[in-house]
Amino acid sequence: MIRFENVTKSFTLRGHRKVVIDNLTADLPTGRSLALLGRNGAGKSTLLQMIAGTIRPDSGRIVHGGTISWPVGFAGSFHREMTGAQNIRFIARIYGVDTTALVEFVRDFAELGRHFHMPVRTYSSGMKSRLAFGASMGIRFDTYLVDEVTAVGDAAFKRKSRAVFRERMRSSGAILVSHDLGQVREFCDAGILLENGSLRYFEDLDEAISRHRDILA
Repeated sequence: MIRFENVTKSFTLRGHRKVVIDNLTADLPTGRSLALLGRNGAGKSTLLQMIAGTIRPDSGRIVHGGTISWPVGFAGSFHREMTGAQNIRFIARIYGVDTTALVEFVRDFAELGRHFHMPVRTYSSGMKSRLAFGASMGIRFDTYLVDEVTAVGDAAFKRKSRAVFRERMRSSGAILVSHDLGQVREFCDAGILLENGSLRYFEDLDEAISRHRDILA
């Protein structure tokens, strides 16, 4: 269970306070693949980062059992001066997983060739995304936080990404943000809708998508 207890988060934009999450109290089931739906700017990425613990709420708290990934595909935490391989070794030590196994998985998955042993500052955005996605999939989490992960790479890499993510979902849950409703239907079995700082859970994914479309209309 992921529990939100009176969680509020806001940002100041051009001198105006924008409330993204407004005194939210809710429980989300784990072990399910949940589609996180909402209009652009609703705060979906912010919500994922708060669940991951990479940003803190202004007030309230989020508690959960089990292990939760950082937002899958997020490359912002890589050290620019370290090589891809060095970054992966560092991540392995932080999460207490086998260093050699993770390095080998990411090397083979990301398909960076010699760039895997070059500083991350030399990487294109696509290369960093592939490194980040490989790192995320190389560690077994109880819940994966996913923000448009399979958008990187060519068609073959996208197919490979979807295949490994589908395999992970056999034994893990996820909270997935995607503008591609086909992807949502492929991977998710329930939905949550974020609107005006409030979060609503739908056991029926089709109902969640229908409500989401009503908001966008």
